[in-house]
Amino acid sequence: MTHRREFLRTLGAGAVLASPLASLACRVTPGRTGPPSRARGWELVPEILARIVPPKFPDRDFDITKYGAVPGGSSDCTEAIRRAIDACSAAGGGRVVVPEGKFLTGPIHLRSNVNLHVVHGATLAFSQDPRHYLPAVLTRFESTELMNYSPFIYALDQTNIAITGDGTLDGQAGPEHWWPWKGSAEFGAKPGMPNYNASRQRLLAMAEQGVPVAERRFGEGDYFRPNFIQPYRCKNVLIKNVTIVNSPMWEINPVLCQNVTVSGVTIKSHGPNNDGCDPDSCRDVLIDNCVFDTGDDCIAIKSGRNADGRRINVPSENIIVRNCEMRDGHGGVTVGSEISGGCWNVFAYDCRMDSPLLDRALRLKNNAMRGGVLHDIYMRDVKIGQVVDAILSIDFYYEEGDKGPFTPIARDVAVDRVTSKKSTYGVYLRGFPNAPIENIRVTNCRFENVAKGNVVEHVRGLDLTGTTINGVPAK
Repeated sequence: MTHRREFLRTLGAGAVLASPLASLACRVTPGRTGPPSRARGWELVPEILARIVPPKFPDRDFDITKYGAVPGGSSDCTEAIRRAIDACSAAGGGRVVVPEGKFLTGPIHLRSNVNLHVVHGATLAFSQDPRHYLPAVLTRFESTELMNYSPFIYALDQTNIAITGDGTLDGQAGPEHWWPWKGSAEFGAKPGMPNYNASRQRLLAMAEQGVPVAERRFGEGDYFRPNFIQPYRCKNVLIKNVTIVNSPMWEINPVLCQNVTVSGVTIKSHGPNNDGCDPDSCRDVLIDNCVFDTGDDCIAIKSGRNADGRRINVPSENIIVRNCEMRDGHGGVTVGSEISGGCWNVFAYDCRMDSPLLDRALRLKNNAMRGGVLHDIYMRDVKIGQVVDAILSIDFYYEEGDKGPFTPIARDVAVDRVTSKKSTYGVYLRGFPNAPIENIRVTNCRFENVAKGNVVEHVRGLDLTGTTINGVPAK
């Protein structure tokens, strides 16, 4: 209780809604009504889609130039955009319109019933000065809660929010700004330059020790790169048609959200940890008709890391990925590794993947420090030109591997009617002796030019019916 009082006092007004307990009780896991569904597997898809309904907004426009925003890319428009959002919210909602031109801004905090609409020919360019993203807000860094720099576009405890339009969101990150904080020479870091590694270890230690989130205060001098778009504990979220470039960190990261649509988005950003879309402890998410050309996973589904994920204990569930194109990236559709809250009912279909810099098509990565139950993960009707590593990869030896007390569980994964023209492996499955991977179906697939066949370690129940590797029935 002492910790809870400190948390509420630190966050001030509205802190009750900001507490993890309130988020679980009130916003993220509302009680289910009616009898549970008897549908299973692909039969669930129509039910899930019926619940994913994009928000609608009143027919009112609030042009940011009417509130003082000046195009050209040199005048700070942060306050003008804030005034437009406030006016839109006070009027009961509508569109905050970014017209043609380049507008420089700091963080944008959305409010309920506000649609940030970036028209064709418009660019929101985000400030390269880290001080503009303070004061710190409640956020997650790599799925661990903390108080840190504001994400570029952020919303906390809001309902009916959107980012739409055919314009561009430019994070202005690169080897000179944000990326060197990773500490890697590949991304511009030079000997003696500061990076986030010590702060990261401090944050992880705080989470393991149960330090209250309000006391996990980071910011200037800690070098945690902000995420680009992060709705946090929000309901009814739409992100549609925008192009995202030059991100410091993860691009689209809904956290503890319900009813999320990401549609028609193009992401081109090859920086460190530049995941495309990472639903984190979310329910009912549609990722549709998007193009991912990223420096890390195209899509990575999360549910909290280690002790922090177990503390919050909210899974990601009912995630649909369809009609997407995956180019460069570590994984086309990835589950993990920050997946301690569990994940189930993931459906990926009618997608295209092809790049010599795309590592895997479907990947589950976990270990004995994360734990978590992963089940009912499905992929079908996906066409793959080439991937570097494997079509299907389930690996419990990611990072810490078996050095931990939390047994990872992966079961009921199905890949059907997937074709590939080139890869190193067909399937790459590595469970633990005491925790085998269970019930894996890779059926009616055709994998060509597979250099090294399959890797299968500690797997119970592997069905390869109708699947060929290099023209030969798979064994």
